Amino acid sequence: MPPPDFDYLPSTVTRSAKLLVTGPFGVGKTTLVGTVAPLVLRMDEAMTEASLGVDDLRGTPEKTTTTVAMDFGRLHLNESLVLYLFGTPGQVRFRPLWEGLADGALGALVLVDTRDLDRCHDVLDLLEEYGTPYAVAVNRFDDGTDYPLHEVRQALDLAEATPLTTCDARDRQSCVGALITLVEYLSARRLEPSP
Repeated sequence: MPPPDFDYLPSTVTRSAKLLVTGPFGVGKTTLVGTVAPLVLRMDEAMTEASLGVDDLRGTPEKTTTTVAMDFGRLHLNESLVLYLFGTPGQVRFRPLWEGLADGALGALVLVDTRDLDRCHDVLDLLEEYGTPYAVAVNRFDDGTDYPLHEVRQALDLAEATPLTTCDARDRQSCVGALITLVEYLSARRLEPSP
């Protein structure tokens, strides 16, 4: 069966949300968006010698492409809610592009890799700077260590209210679960009384 027309939205859709899928280079953002959204726009380019010494391939030595603009996918979370997912580039040099993608986003799902949690601080700082609410999902890599979530929370210095979960960017159910965690968090924040 061919995929549905991208412009088509069922009449039952009454709400939509723009969300970022972000994190450092090589953490699985493109994989996650492609896993959950059947209609994806990818803007990847082959990595060249110019990235040698700039892009850290220690955790992903087989990586041959990198996102240079964005990944885009649309996920119908239920019959009335559609999520527009914008995967960001992971390198700091693409910050101006990230800023444009963040405009109008309700929140972000930050993917992290336990093999190098320190690389996540730039992304978390950027979200804090822009006041973008976020949830964090530890992407499970086959050769990564499964630390208890309270240790990951402490290492990332996350606020207690910040949702922290796990996923495998190759597994649709766990990725959708991480996105649902983010959506529930954003919904709860909207219902909180203003200070």
